[in-house]
Amino acid sequence: MAEKDTMQTPQEPVEKAPKKKKDNTLQKKVEELGDKLSQEHDKYVRLYAEFETFRRRSAEEKLALVSSASSDTIKGMLPVLDDCERAMQMLAESSDDAAREGTSLIYNKLMEYLKSRGLSVIDAKGKPFDTDYHEAVTQFPAPSEDLKGKVIDVVQTGYLLNGKVLRYAKVVVGA
Repeated sequence: MAEKDTMQTPQEPVEKAPKKKKDNTLQKKVEELGDKLSQEHDKYVRLYAEFETFRRRSAEEKLALVSSASSDTIKGMLPVLDDCERAMQMLAESSDDAAREGTSLIYNKLMEYLKSRGLSVIDAKGKPFDTDYHEAVTQFPAPSEDLKGKVIDVVQTGYLLNGKVLRYAKVVVGA
C-alpha cells in the first residue's frame, strides 16, 4: 500500500511564480501589439484621408483645365465677333440685303458655336456699373437722373466663359 500512496498522491505544482511572469509578459506584449495596431490604423486612416483629398483636388483641377482649355482660342476669336457686329451695324443702313443676311448668318453661326462652348455676352447697357464685369472707358453726363452710375453705352462687348470673365465690357458710365 505504500506504493499506492506514493502513486496517488498529487504532485504539487513546482513553479507557480513563473506562470504569473509569463502571464504578465504576455499581457505586456498584447498591450504593445494593441498600441502598435492602433498606431498603424491611425496612419492608415490619415493616409486614406490624404489620398481622398488628393483625388478630389486632382479631379477638380482636371475639370478646371478642361473648362478653360479653350479660353485662349475663344479669346482669339472675339475680334472676329467684334468685326461681324460692326459689319452688321454698317450693313443695317445699306440696301444690300444679301450682304446683310450673309453677315448676320455668319455672326449667328459663330455665336451659337461659341455659346455651345460656354461663351455668353455680358449684358451691360442700362445696368449699374459693376467693376467685376465692366471697364469704364469714360464718364459722360447722364441724360436723366436715373442713369447716374449706370452704363449709358457699350463701346466693346464683354464676354463670360463658363461664368468667368473672358473680356470685360468697355462701357461709358453716366455721371
